[in-house]
Amino acid sequence: MSRLVVVSNRVAPIEEGQPTAGGLAAGVMDALRQHGGIWFGWSGDVRQEEVPPNPARTSGPITLFTTDLSQRDYDDYYRGFSNGTLWPVLHYQTSLMRFDWGEFAGYRRVNALFARCLMQLIKPDDMIWAHDFHLLGLADALRTAGAENRMGLFMHTPFPAPSVFSTIPAHAELIRAMCQYDLVGFQTESDRHAFTDYLTRQSGGQMLENGAVSCFGRVVRTGVYPIGIDVTEVRAQAEAERNQTEAQSLRAGLLGKSLIMSVERLDYSKGLRQRFGAYERFLAHHAEWRRKVIYLQVAPPSRTDIEAYRAIRKELEGEAGRINGRFAELDWVPLFYLNRSFARPALMPLYASARVGLVTPLRDGMNLVAKEYAAAQDPEDPGVLVLSQFAGAAREMETALLVNPYDEQGMAQALAQALAMPLEERKERHAAMIAVMREHSLERWRDRFEADLRAH
Repeated sequence: MSRLVVVSNRVAPIEEGQPTAGGLAAGVMDALRQHGGIWFGWSGDVRQEEVPPNPARTSGPITLFTTDLSQRDYDDYYRGFSNGTLWPVLHYQTSLMRFDWGEFAGYRRVNALFARCLMQLIKPDDMIWAHDFHLLGLADALRTAGAENRMGLFMHTPFPAPSVFSTIPAHAELIRAMCQYDLVGFQTESDRHAFTDYLTRQSGGQMLENGAVSCFGRVVRTGVYPIGIDVTEVRAQAEAERNQTEAQSLRAGLLGKSLIMSVERLDYSKGLRQRFGAYERFLAHHAEWRRKVIYLQVAPPSRTDIEAYRAIRKELEGEAGRINGRFAELDWVPLFYLNRSFARPALMPLYASARVGLVTPLRDGMNLVAKEYAAAQDPEDPGVLVLSQFAGAAREMETALLVNPYDEQGMAQALAQALAMPLEERKERHAAMIAVMREHSLERWRDRFEADLRAH
């Protein structure tokens, strides 16, 4: 069987015993261990000048290759076009998008750099699986370099409607480059439809059978592959004694109060400001819950060298202080806002301690936090998930309390409903979510995409 070559902006650690972070790493790592292969991506290091790729590292059948980026490439490709242009547009935040043709040239330059490195590593029958919005141009660069391998792209983010994607001045070039992949996968049917709608309406494409589109003289297949989690593993981590240190401290500090918990990377697409506003409304309109509930928001900083992220951090710090100033009492602080990271296994007992999981992004490809929160719960006494209707997970987790993240009053009402929900209803809703998550597992996501790409 041909090797699998995984390409992503960053790569996960491959040393034995070192935990991987999140679903992408876990799913891809298992696929590489099954068949052997390569994982290639940026090392995370920035140099003043372009340097050769780093020496390979191996772990069993997996070989990891990385390359550093020059300061210029980092500024143009990562800070510039990927995070300044693509990320806001893919999440429908066009007012935060900025575009510069020089940064777009840098984005293409780094995709070409990745392609040059890969051409020294791949064999003719290798199957290339690229991940996410950083690498929309990788297949095009590889084809230009002469590669004829099967190539697939999986979009972890949403894909917006054509009218939104077209706000990027280079939208046509990006779409043409994406069509150099043989298979493009999405989290939801609406994401896939947005992509094929662009091809048929703006690029002269013709729909074929089973989601394939004929466009630019090629046939590109599309599919929906909702990424999942390992439900059994998450629940085991929630119960494991070695993971309990933070959870025990948290439970001791609750003193019988109900916990509302959110864990989101500090990002404007996550709806944190609206979430704080909803909690303030909840406290204002449901005085009976004051002194009986605590909201814990964990928001690890990210992309701290980008102004929009520094601004959201400053805003949220101010909002947290204002809400606490309005409602706190000598023996009760209603909101704890932590700008720090927790190891993933340590988060699972924290989720299990929460009566409400509040996951309300303005837009999200899937949102595995929602799935991990549900999977971590005690099935005999589960908490309630309050979930944004604009998260990909909402398509599967229909028994969560689905909310519009722009509706602070509606979210406040959902918090009150969640906290007052009877045990039997909580158990029924939770069991339904677990059944769906077991069906749409991490293994199924990985195996379906890999099988469809191999079948090309």
